[in-house]
Amino acid sequence: MPDLRILPARWAALADRIDAGTPAGRDRSVDALRAFAILGVVLGHWLVTALTTADGGLSTTSPLVHMPWLAPVSWVFQTLAVFFLVGGHVAARSYASARARGTTYREWVGRRLGRLFRPVAAVLTLWAVATAGMLLGGSAPETVRTLLKLALSPLWFLVVFAVLTAATPLVARLHPLWPLAVVLHVDLARFGFGAPEWTGWVNVAAGWLVPYTLGAAWSRGAFAGRRAALGLLVGGGAATAALVLWCGYPASMVGVPGAAVSNLNPPTLAAVAFGLAQCGLALLLREPLARAMRRPRAWAAVALANLSAMTIFLWHQTAMMAVTATGLLAGADLPGLHTVPDGPGWIPARLLWLPVFALALLVCWAAFRAYERPRHRNGGRTEAARARPATAREITHA
Repeated sequence: MPDLRILPARWAALADRIDAGTPAGRDRSVDALRAFAILGVVLGHWLVTALTTADGGLSTTSPLVHMPWLAPVSWVFQTLAVFFLVGGHVAARSYASARARGTTYREWVGRRLGRLFRPVAAVLTLWAVATAGMLLGGSAPETVRTLLKLALSPLWFLVVFAVLTAATPLVARLHPLWPLAVVLHVDLARFGFGAPEWTGWVNVAAGWLVPYTLGAAWSRGAFAGRRAALGLLVGGGAATAALVLWCGYPASMVGVPGAAVSNLNPPTLAAVAFGLAQCGLALLLREPLARAMRRPRAWAAVALANLSAMTIFLWHQTAMMAVTATGLLAGADLPGLHTVPDGPGWIPARLLWLPVFALALLVCWAAFRAYERPRHRNGGRTEAARARPATAREITHA
């Protein structure tokens, strides 16, 4: 049995190597914001998504349906705007650097999108096999549909993010007020003049383009001072409060099953305003985060999370479902796992399952993280993958 006492020493040594190998000019606060954004999405899904056996098969519900007073929880864990902010910042800066080096757009976008879509193949393959196995094994079609929808739901985000990344040369200098105006007019048409519901899907692009273009502006030095970021935080927060209190928008910033209106699918003006507030807060936290990231162990944890950001994002729902399905072998509904989230007692029970979900996600990460690593054209691993203390070389391309 391995001596567990040596693990802290090994982690400290690895953290020191990563810290020493990171370029001095790298803005570590950017990586910290991206890691926190992914963590928020993962924890949010684990907390507000419940698979229950109340109807005989597995079906999806949410504690927000039964306990709407939990809506403020969604304000903490709905962090996609921060991810798009960081994405716009990194993509705009990367494209400007690529142009300066003489790299073509095709080469640049191929590398950026390859990092996004390589891990998707593994997810689609596994779930294609799992779906066939469940149907052949006699599972109820509704149960299979529920599981498949949860497993593949992260892909919508990836598609939107990929489209905006590919469009970076066109949108990098677009003022965020333009897509914000589109969101405003689409909502006026939907909720004020009875326009068809499908018009709201215009906001899938326009809504996430707002924080993406903010990130591009950040790459050009637009938020060098604190005043603009503070204005985003205060203005976005005030607008969100006004829209929820007086304009009838839902308080929850995530979708609630059965609700007439969702702030997220598609994004509404309230969700975009809330995203502006989040972006303002994120920009204000840059300096404290940069100071925190000077500690090698903190930086190593963030750097390694960034190397596997897409793997974590794509597999976190599968990890939760694997634990839920395994729990069915107990022969009884387990509190916080299979039970309906209809009372406060469900909350501590659910919190106890989070480490189990994390352990299942760790297994998925170990099995599928290789799909996120860049490869040479000859199919071999990169130099950083072959020489394992060179982790920081991969980080610089994340």
